[in-house]
Amino acid sequence: HKDFVFAPSSRPSVSVKGTDSRFPVNRIFCVGRNYEAHAQEMGMAVDREAPFYFTKSASSIVLSGSTIAYPPGTNNCHHEMELVVAIGKTAFRVKIEDAPTNVFGYACGIDMTRRDLQFKARDKGRPWDLGKNFENSAVISPIVTVAESGLIQSGSISLSVNGEVRQDGDINDLIWSVPELIADLSKYYHLQPGDLLYTGTPAGVGPIEPGDHLSGSIDQVGQISLTVA
Repeated sequence: HKDFVFAPSSRPSVSVKGTDSRFPVNRIFCVGRNYEAHAQEMGMAVDREAPFYFTKSASSIVLSGSTIAYPPGTNNCHHEMELVVAIGKTAFRVKIEDAPTNVFGYACGIDMTRRDLQFKARDKGRPWDLGKNFENSAVISPIVTVAESGLIQSGSISLSVNGEVRQDGDINDLIWSVPELIADLSKYYHLQPGDLLYTGTPAGVGPIEPGDHLSGSIDQVGQISLTVA
């Protein structure tokens, strides 16, 4: 368009398993400390009063199977394996029992985290942006539609680094379930088709190094992989 100062970036998208369609990514919401064991390994108590969130830019999306550079500005980048929920219908102030109708599908995700920067910000009571929202920090697998997977309430979630299992949990250990998260988040946002919700990580997070190969899986969802250059 001639009125643009420069050409706008293309919108990130994710493939939909078993189809030629792609899911355009709008916003990325992430849930903090949604597995009790992970909260404990981070040295924090679980807040059962309400879930809390942080965001990532859509431009942070990186597709499963990619090779990425080790993130800049950190000496302690961690993996966090997560169930990702893809929103397929506008949702605002929805009830918990109605929330599942807003789910388009699910994906495997890895929330890459510059842990040293996150902890530095956390200890000073500052936002986590530098630790969480950076290029290639939202790894995602192809999306499986809810019509194919059914509503996912339980199932193994695991991640290995160089063949060594680091994280091994179950989706039913989520403190806040997917319907509860959608209902809560929709109190504050008009959720839109294209929004992604990273639902939190089980215990076992740890550092990655250049040359590492990450591979993860979630029952009924699929697999995810990443190589760090």
